[in-house]
Amino acid sequence: MTEKLNEHVRGVYIIAATPFEDDGALDLASTDRMVDFYLESGVNGMTILGIMGEAPKLTPDEQQSFMKRVFARTAGKIPVIVGVSNPGTNNLAAFAHSAMDAGAAGVMIAPLGGLKTEEQVVNYFAETLRILGPDVPVVFQDYPQVTGVPVSVPTLRRVFDDHPQIVMLKHEEAPGLRKLTQIRAWPDQGGRRISILVSNGGLHLPQELRRGADGAMTGFAYPEMLVEVCRRFFDGDAEGAEDLFDVYLPVVRHEQQAGIGLAIRKEILRRRGVIGSATVRAPGPKLNRDDHVELDGLMARLDARLRR
Repeated sequence: MTEKLNEHVRGVYIIAATPFEDDGALDLASTDRMVDFYLESGVNGMTILGIMGEAPKLTPDEQQSFMKRVFARTAGKIPVIVGVSNPGTNNLAAFAHSAMDAGAAGVMIAPLGGLKTEEQVVNYFAETLRILGPDVPVVFQDYPQVTGVPVSVPTLRRVFDDHPQIVMLKHEEAPGLRKLTQIRAWPDQGGRRISILVSNGGLHLPQELRRGADGAMTGFAYPEMLVEVCRRFFDGDAEGAEDLFDVYLPVVRHEQQAGIGLAIRKEILRRRGVIGSATVRAPGPKLNRDDHVELDGLMARLDARLRR
């Protein structure tokens, strides 16, 4: 049986892409290669069907097929978190329970887009978790740049204190370093400790680790870097972790371009032999000739620096 998430999770939970064929069909053969690649990279866990996974573009049957293929390929080697955010709370709960039954370690939920006040956020999670039931571990996805729902530190603390089943924060507000520091200080103030994994492509990973993050939950196309940076940091070599991060920083930065970043990330994964096509399902961006030339240069420079 898969061990459920808890408040002390640490390391790298890679956000997985969803591979498609050139025509946009779900590519399950590439899914197998992708899972193998992530396992070989040394990640501690995976998160599927998040924003990077293009979950809203999949039909319910495709979501089930992809999820079950990932579970079959991971075969319990690492825990898998499933993104279940959905405008319909009953639909969310039904998919969450099917994910847990299939072998998920927990589910990830973001505030519903359109919530206007902090009190609405509190009420949304109270009602959603009531319907979900207390036995499903939950990751709170705090991503106001996409959801349009900013959540303050006091409101997060209130939600987390009210709901012990929320065991992890996926922290991707930007800028968010001060917020991270305040959340990490809660145990010293009588609050509950939760795991904090950071995102935003890993753009600020060394600083976030220094501020108390437990690791990363992002989809950078070189997951071995995320794994090694976290390993060095937790082994006491913070400077060595940052030195390695600096080598990859131009590519980290390039992937973070708004609107086109996922297309870049999937193209890197394609070039690395991980997936068969870089297709982003419509509506989605495509790289043009100039984009490819830029990526040629960045990947070549990274390879040269790594060889040195």
